Amino acid sequence: MGEAQREPIKVVAENRKARHDFFIDETYEAGISLAGTEVKSMRAGKVNLRDSYASVDGNEVFVHNMHVSPYEQGNRFNQDPKRTRKLLLHRQEIRRLLGQTTQKGYTLIPLKVYFKRGRVKIEIALARGKRLYDKREEIAKRDADREIARELRGRDRE
Repeated sequence: MGEAQREPIKVVAENRKARHDFFIDETYEAGISLAGTEVKSMRAGKVNLRDSYASVDGNEVFVHNMHVSPYEQGNRFNQDPKRTRKLLLHRQEIRRLLGQTTQKGYTLIPLKVYFKRGRVKIEIALARGKRLYDKREEIAKRDADREIARELRGRDRE
């Protein structure tokens, strides 16, 4: 068949605040175990990753506090919006995450939820929390870079 027609990845929800609050060391792509009405709700973009996190329990990884709004036509098949959902990862990835998260300061946070080839995927990150002064340094650096770019653009116009 050669070149298969690739469906573009459709990002449904993104946790923008995560990159502001954490240093991202590694990212992993995981499948997620969902009910049918949750998938339909996600296709409509009704997902919120704010304040969500993941944890390793035994040989399984779960995402907590991820809000998936109930599907409007779902009636009794709808699930609890903030229920704990299982993530689907390879065994060696789970072992690696377990080892890393037991170290001081590391946590698992979801960065984004998206559709890839019709399946819901979640990108989780192994992250360390930023201190307030780290956030201030990052904001100052971003402002300085923006100012430099503005000056360079102004010089090019003359």
